[in-house]
Amino acid sequence: MDTAKVSVREFRNRFGEYSESNKAVAVTKHGRTVGFYIPLRRRPEAEDLARLQKAGAALDAWMAEHGLNEEELMEEFKRRRKDKGRPRRE
Repeated sequence: MDTAKVSVREFRNRFGEYSESNKAVAVTKHGRTVGFYIPLRRRPEAEDLARLQKAGAALDAWMAEHGLNEEELMEEFKRRRKDKGRPRRE
């Protein structure tokens, strides 16, 4: 993977370009490297859609197995979010 070396200012100003690229970026401040930006490789949209559909089907099967509907699942999610992820005591 190619690596570009750019200043913090340039990286900030051109982030959109760097985020669309497959090129890693060494970010520098006063000539010293302070960090790296390594973009993730993108999958084709069709593959993303297929994975999302597979995940949705798995969630539907799990909900059916546990006798839950979407409303109950959302209420549980909201409750856990409110409780900051603390497990429910039964």
